[in-house]
Amino acid sequence: MARVSRSSAPRLLYALCSTSSSRSPASSLIGGAFHLRHFSAGNAARAKPEKDPWWKESMERLRNIGISAHIDSGKTTLTERVLYYTGRIHEIHEVRGRDGVGAKMDSMDLEREKGITIQSAATYCTWKDYKINIIDTPGHVDFTIEVERALRVLDGAILVLCSVGGVQSQSITVDRQMRRYEVPRLAFINKLDRMGADPWKVLNQARSKLRHHSAAIQVPIGLEDDFKGLVDLVQLKAFYFHGSNGENVVTEEVPADMEALVAEKRRELIETVSEVDDKLAEAFLGDETISAADLEEAVRRATIAQKFIPVFMGSAFKNKGVQPLLDGVISYLPCPIEVSNYALDQTKNEDKVELRGSPDGPLVALAFKLEEGRFGQLTYLRIYEGVIRKGDFIINVNTSKKIKVPRLVRMHSDEMEDIQEAHAGQIVAVFGVDCASGDTFTDGSVKYTMTSMNVPEPVMSLAVQPVSKDSGGQFSKALNRFQKEDPTFRVGLDPESGQTIISGMGELHLDIYVERIRREYKVDASVGKPRVNFRETVTQRADFDYLHKKQSGGQGQYGRVIGYIEPLPAGSSTKFEFENLLVGQAIPSNFIPAIEKGFKEAANSGALIGHPVENLRVVLIDGAAHAVDSSELAFKLASIYAFRQCYAASRPVILEPVMLVELKVPTEFQGAVAGDINKRKGVIVGNDQEGDDFFQVPLNNMFGYSTALRSMTQGKGEFTMEYKEHSPVSHDVQTQLINTYKGNKEGE
Repeated sequence: MARVSRSSAPRLLYALCSTSSSRSPASSLIGGAFHLRHFSAGNAARAKPEKDPWWKESMERLRNIGISAHIDSGKTTLTERVLYYTGRIHEIHEVRGRDGVGAKMDSMDLEREKGITIQSAATYCTWKDYKINIIDTPGHVDFTIEVERALRVLDGAILVLCSVGGVQSQSITVDRQMRRYEVPRLAFINKLDRMGADPWKVLNQARSKLRHHSAAIQVPIGLEDDFKGLVDLVQLKAFYFHGSNGENVVTEEVPADMEALVAEKRRELIETVSEVDDKLAEAFLGDETISAADLEEAVRRATIAQKFIPVFMGSAFKNKGVQPLLDGVISYLPCPIEVSNYALDQTKNEDKVELRGSPDGPLVALAFKLEEGRFGQLTYLRIYEGVIRKGDFIINVNTSKKIKVPRLVRMHSDEMEDIQEAHAGQIVAVFGVDCASGDTFTDGSVKYTMTSMNVPEPVMSLAVQPVSKDSGGQFSKALNRFQKEDPTFRVGLDPESGQTIISGMGELHLDIYVERIRREYKVDASVGKPRVNFRETVTQRADFDYLHKKQSGGQGQYGRVIGYIEPLPAGSSTKFEFENLLVGQAIPSNFIPAIEKGFKEAANSGALIGHPVENLRVVLIDGAAHAVDSSELAFKLASIYAFRQCYAASRPVILEPVMLVELKVPTEFQGAVAGDINKRKGVIVGNDQEGDDFFQVPLNNMFGYSTALRSMTQGKGEFTMEYKEHSPVSHDVQTQLINTYKGNKEGE
């Protein structure tokens, strides 16, 4: 997110007083699957306790939201206005500003092209005594881990739609992610001042394409050039926006010529909400008059339960409708204690634990974003439970390191405000804490992680090297930083060619990193051909009996190993197992580790195509040693040669990564796309009611698929793919791979 100047508005300290509040979370929170959140009904009626805890009011006056949209729906312009009206910035600059300044939130070219935010992770503003953190929401599925972490940090979101373009491809993707991670959201139909603006068409598109259960909360007064203001259907008031930047909101009665339309749309809103809210349904069916407060409470309950999406309208560019949207964020989106997050208990095999979100519990915080600041690494933390204080010792659960918090700051865009402590629900940043993105910090009393520590294996590799020799330092600096930020991105060295190999979750994943090296570190890198990470495995038992004997004057080498190799049973947790079934002292016990090391080393490159051998069990049953000539080296070499000797007899096969591909294609192109997937040896595994098809396709056949899909569907098709498993290749592919490997070896 962008960097914004310090606000002149007085900073409101978190209240330490205990005041009873209008919104109290329900006492019961419902369990759910990992990475899903469940929400309590915002205004559940219950008797007020004698005294609310000290932190309750400050928690209820806090919102963590994200703004996401299709490219060019006006997200940047909207964020610019939000910052202006909340006093974070003092003048408005347009996105493609003629004054050469450009919008605050608009930064690098790469951001604009890829639609991702790189600069800053959270900006913080105050609206009517409520504190709102606006957080980045990455829209790219390729970085599953990244998306999961960013959406974990949000409690609610605003989905911006263009009143002319309607629901576009990226809107569908973003909405699908919010649904997957169960984020309650508001919709904002922007650009009502444009020619051809039709908010009702967009609302119907959201209902049909996004399957939103939604209704308008506002009705526009005029459209296109005549767009003057909005009528609020809950309060039944008309809002007009006066002043050079629309900062003066004038409230008037509903215009007489709009009364019929307003009554009809209000009834539609009440009907839609009462379908999912029993309390409102009772009043509606009993023909009672529904007051503004009752309707607001019902909309809030339904939104937080993710059964309803309120639709706001406006034109951010013309400064209309932004303040009512901010009121909507406060009225309808949940505060941190209305959201129940789950952690995984590492001491109990990743069992799910519900976090209450209260500052009274043990500290649990997630590092969701790293930034290279001018004072070293800046780590953004979302605190889920407990309190963090400057000078405290905290423990990084992922590495088990104990760290002191040297400096705790609240981000005011590019300025920082030092704070002494922060409690659950807040987003803060710490300096000088060495950690990776996605690490969880606790105070040591519990061993929880916020996301699973099982990072998926990379499925694709590229060889990269800097074009000029002198940029090597910057190049390695970039790779080190990206490895820290993203656990699915790995860097290694090819032992044969000496090239740097980067591995990741797909073509786009690696392309974006190569592009970031070029833009952020000014290093041009040349990229080799993509390589798929194949594996090899054995399919039957094979015995070995190998004697390694070498006499060359002086101390010789002597080692004999006898045993067998076999495949591990399906579904076993390890990929390599060594078992010593030796009886007696045929081989002294101090040589056993060297034998295991030898087999492990040999399994690093199989004889078929030189890729690692997986699902392998090595059993040692006998052997022989020499009193003088036996050494660790002798037994290690004996193991390596023994493995090579029996490998061919175990009928090895090559395994290739198979991807689960999800396709979203308009019906008229489905035939062509299905035919193409067939050509790529894809197997259909299912489809859902939303018209998505799921295929399993070998990764080796998916290169360049995004271009092919675009040309087949006139740019309307979308696909996402994630790693499913490694499975054996067919016989003809195996022969082809072996011949290519042999050809390359002979060529060298």
